[in-house]
Amino acid sequence: MAACVSRVELSVSCRSLLDRDLGSRSDPLCVLLQDAGGGRWAELDRTEKIKNCQDPEFCKKLVVDYYFEKVQKLKFGVYDIDNESFDLNDDDYLGGIECTLGQVVSSSVFTRPLELKQGKPAGKGTITISAEEIKDTRIVHLEIEAQNLDKKDVFGKSDPFLEFYKQNDAGTWQLTYRSEVIKNNLNPCWRKFSVPLQTFCGGDFNKPIKVEYECIHPEKKQKKKNYKNSGIIRIKSCKIETEYSFLDYVMGGCQINFTVGVDFTASNGDPKSPDSLHYISPDGINEYLIAIWSVGSVVQDYDTDKLFPAFGFGAQVPPSWQVSHEFALNFNPSNPYCQGIQGIVDAYRQILPQIRLYGPTNFSPIINHVARFAAHSLQQGTAAQYFILLIVTDGEITDLDQTRQAIVNASKLPMSIIIVGVGEADFKAMEFLDGDGGVLKSVTGEPAARDIVQFVPFRQFKNAPREALSQMVLAEVPKQLVSFYKWQGWPPLKLPEIKATQIQASPGYL
Repeated sequence: MAACVSRVELSVSCRSLLDRDLGSRSDPLCVLLQDAGGGRWAELDRTEKIKNCQDPEFCKKLVVDYYFEKVQKLKFGVYDIDNESFDLNDDDYLGGIECTLGQVVSSSVFTRPLELKQGKPAGKGTITISAEEIKDTRIVHLEIEAQNLDKKDVFGKSDPFLEFYKQNDAGTWQLTYRSEVIKNNLNPCWRKFSVPLQTFCGGDFNKPIKVEYECIHPEKKQKKKNYKNSGIIRIKSCKIETEYSFLDYVMGGCQINFTVGVDFTASNGDPKSPDSLHYISPDGINEYLIAIWSVGSVVQDYDTDKLFPAFGFGAQVPPSWQVSHEFALNFNPSNPYCQGIQGIVDAYRQILPQIRLYGPTNFSPIINHVARFAAHSLQQGTAAQYFILLIVTDGEITDLDQTRQAIVNASKLPMSIIIVGVGEADFKAMEFLDGDGGVLKSVTGEPAARDIVQFVPFRQFKNAPREALSQMVLAEVPKQLVSFYKWQGWPPLKLPEIKATQIQASPGYL
């Protein structure tokens, strides 16, 4: 198992952006994409949106794994965001650049003119990117309030917010955090916030930090002899903790349990027909097998015993020929485990002639099946096991309401769900379950505790290298695993060399 060489955080700012809005300035956001092969780009991260600004300095850092031995092609795109949708296709493109991560990390400051298309200048605007290696995984948690601030607005009170800056080696100040704006309040209490210590002060407790809020008003100080200040900013609490990574958990002993669910509904077509999605071509493959191989070959490295349960759903199975939505591919319900990914492939090939493809397409039974094991693991109270369910399917889901509930329930468990859609069907329901457009909710309105579903249509990867599919479908699993254990407050079973550090600060003043 290869570990990441290092992680790098990228700071982004722009100057003189195009103004696409009528009556106001653009509301820019920057998205970072990485070359996924075959002409495809996979989104890695995105900054916050800044309202009415043509010279944005984005506060959120873009984080990327850096491999010295790889040429990592990146694309930075700047958009004018005019709605709340996650999709950027309906937003105005203000320009972007393509470069390699090596170019960025080898430059102290990397500045380029924005382009509307590769090689075609946007006519206006530049982007500046600086990189810093993440060496410190600690997080600083702060709670801050202010009292008796100046009234700055004509028709109301001030709308205060905070900006924190750290001083870099060149002596200039770099934005590290921008708080939310609290409207019409001279005694604001900002929400608790967390910033990586590396981002906040480079991990150096002796580095100066500048807080941008004018609590000393120079003119008032000159005019009034008894002037003290224009308000006080008070730190209510400060705590520093170690932030554990995916590798910390895996190398600390967390087992990844991989389960496969295969769609055997009649809409796939007769497996004997070359038109069927289950038809095994002369070279021994079909889209189902490619999906299982692509994802399984990566996940199997994180499971020591290499025994993977595999199930089918939507078929009539012998001897009763009743429709089943969670039958073992090896026809052994008491021991549905297959030896390695090859074992899953062998079981799939052997079962195809023995079952009758039928329907409907129900997902909830197989999700609930894996969730029962995840729930049992949860009771152990340690970061010992995490479950990944791969569902390969050809089309519309029949039990959408039950599946929504099953996913909402599973979101509270150490579990992720990957759905690969094969064939040319309409996958709108799958995209809905993915939750990228907003938090998935059950029929009763209960929201998912975490985003645990990743959906990818196979057709986007037909002509791409096989590893491109696995990279896309597994991209969200590490952060889903980390977010679950962070939510539970569970450290890795075996702690990394740097132990957790906690500092509880007494209330103080800035």
